Amino acid sequence: MLPVSTRPFIILLVVSFALGWASAAQAGLSVGADTLQVPGLEMSGMQADIDSSASGKGLDVKLTADRADMPAMGWRKLGLGLEGVLDRDELGRWVFDGSIRLKGAPGGALGNATVRVVADAAANTLEVSLRQDKASAQVALPMDQPTHAQITLKGLPAGWLQGLLSTVWSGRATAGRVDADLALDILEDGVQAAGQFALDGVGFDGPGGKLAGQSLSGGGRLGVDSHADGQSIDLDATLRGGDLLLGPLYADLPAHAVQLALGIRTHKGELTIPRLRLTDPDALQLEGELGFTAKGDLSRLRFDRFNARFPAAYNRYGKGLLRDAGLDGLHASGEVTGHMTMEGGAFTAFAMQTGGLDLALSDARLGIDGLRGAIDWSATEERPATKLGWRALRVYRIPNGAAEASWRSTGGTLKLDKPFAIPVLDGQLRVLGLSLRPAAASGERLQTSLALTQIDMAAFCRALGWPPFQGTLGGAVPSLRYVDDRVELAGGLSLNVFDGFVDITGMTLSHPFGDAPVLTGDIALRRLDLGLLTSVFDFGNITGRLHGVIDDLRLVAWSPASFKASLVADEGGRISQKAVNNLTSVGGGGIAGGLQGTVLKLFKTFGYKRIGLSCTLKGDVCSMGGLGPAKDGYTIVEGSGLPRLTVVGHQREVDWHTLVRRLQAATEGDGPVVR
Repeated sequence: MLPVSTRPFIILLVVSFALGWASAAQAGLSVGADTLQVPGLEMSGMQADIDSSASGKGLDVKLTADRADMPAMGWRKLGLGLEGVLDRDELGRWVFDGSIRLKGAPGGALGNATVRVVADAAANTLEVSLRQDKASAQVALPMDQPTHAQITLKGLPAGWLQGLLSTVWSGRATAGRVDADLALDILEDGVQAAGQFALDGVGFDGPGGKLAGQSLSGGGRLGVDSHADGQSIDLDATLRGGDLLLGPLYADLPAHAVQLALGIRTHKGELTIPRLRLTDPDALQLEGELGFTAKGDLSRLRFDRFNARFPAAYNRYGKGLLRDAGLDGLHASGEVTGHMTMEGGAFTAFAMQTGGLDLALSDARLGIDGLRGAIDWSATEERPATKLGWRALRVYRIPNGAAEASWRSTGGTLKLDKPFAIPVLDGQLRVLGLSLRPAAASGERLQTSLALTQIDMAAFCRALGWPPFQGTLGGAVPSLRYVDDRVELAGGLSLNVFDGFVDITGMTLSHPFGDAPVLTGDIALRRLDLGLLTSVFDFGNITGRLHGVIDDLRLVAWSPASFKASLVADEGGRISQKAVNNLTSVGGGGIAGGLQGTVLKLFKTFGYKRIGLSCTLKGDVCSMGGLGPAKDGYTIVEGSGLPRLTVVGHQREVDWHTLVRRLQAATEGDGPVVR
């Protein structure tokens, strides 16, 4: 469009010179000019030569210019060379056949092209035909109104249109070819163009990487209007295949027809799409608008209506949106309709309704089956109450049963209307309260209080891949908050396990849906029944009650990075021979006292007064300790009664991975391993 529309004016200027001298039957004319200006065109360092043709027919015409500028078309600092033969045909028309060479034109346009110009004074028309390689263009315009042209393009490289694109957009064309039939008008302060086009493998890049396309094919209608105070592009197209990026929307277009309508406006570097309509029959329909800052960042998004059918909607259009939200990889089926708006990167309203939707993250962290109902939220308006339920829910591989919750949006907060219960592993998770602030760019986004009752421990452990504990799990979470990208446990979580209690306080979980979540907190153990606890593992039996703490716990990607642990059983009890051996291996120690090795072989269980073991993990090294110092180490088991047994640990500093291997060997029944 751009290169072709510029050529008629350059060529018309040359032909006008030639026609004037030809009609006067003169030759041997040479004209030079430092600068030549006509409306919309300026040339400097210009030289025009007209002479009789060596064949005796017509005139040889040659024009050169060191620099040619046409600001309205986005062409600047072009070198120009034009030469050929001008003659009359049998109909009395002037015909120019020759070549044109431009230097510095976008995409190498007209670097070496043939040109044919037919000037018909009787019909008041000038026709220009150009061809370079597989590209061709025909231009027709009135001789008395050269600012208006009818243009036909065939196989034009998309890069040749860069000049015109630059007048309405700061992006660039990168690949592909274009066919078009256009009407073009050069105005005093800009340009207007309208017509039909076809694309074959076209690509483009926008500023900041937020607008782009690749291998796009299809066709439609295009309108361009460029003025000093702003530019606009209106597009109604049918696309088949290729990739398209519009801010957070990334489209992997199918081979079948997809209808796309766009209205693009630019002003002072900002770009808006006040009219956006996409229709992909088996995947997605949406209508709305987008806005971008001068830096290419999304400033506004409004979808007045969308209808998504999965899995096609996610595979073709949803990956970019979820990736921006920190989620990657989704398995989905079903259908959802709704609307949403965003301002400055934050939601201001959304609503969705579905009769049946299944969703699951590819890493199995979250999943929901049979989602049904509706939800309606606004940052500024009161919205009617809605209900949303599901058939099954999975959170970190823990299965949850069917439930339904009532919601209401008020004051910018989406709140639970009343408590509801979720069946979990033969027990219940009761959601006592929940409030969500979707518009919060930072600070508290979610707050909830929960209670667990009668959760089957064996089933819970199987879901997490742990050895099965017997009994039930219960507890309460007075307040759980989601602040920024971090889950915070306000107050504490108290779990009733092994006939005792595990209290978790100060817990935070950063980047919960990222690749490397970070968990921190403090854990206190109160009166755990060691008989029940050791029966779970093949460690050996110990009776009594266990107390302890695990302070400053830090897990990265669910693996321990640091902690300070101290475990004590100080109420006495019995310990089996196997448990003694395993405690010895964990501490890297041995049996204290001369006859104890022999005694150990004669008795299956021993009485103890106290058991204590501590570990402070920092980096990859665990600093070990016990009840107190002993000769060459620290005491782990202090015996009671006869035979009296004492277990001493000798290794103060133990490689963490070595310690883990020892614990695994001890609990998997492989016997003690000391390294």
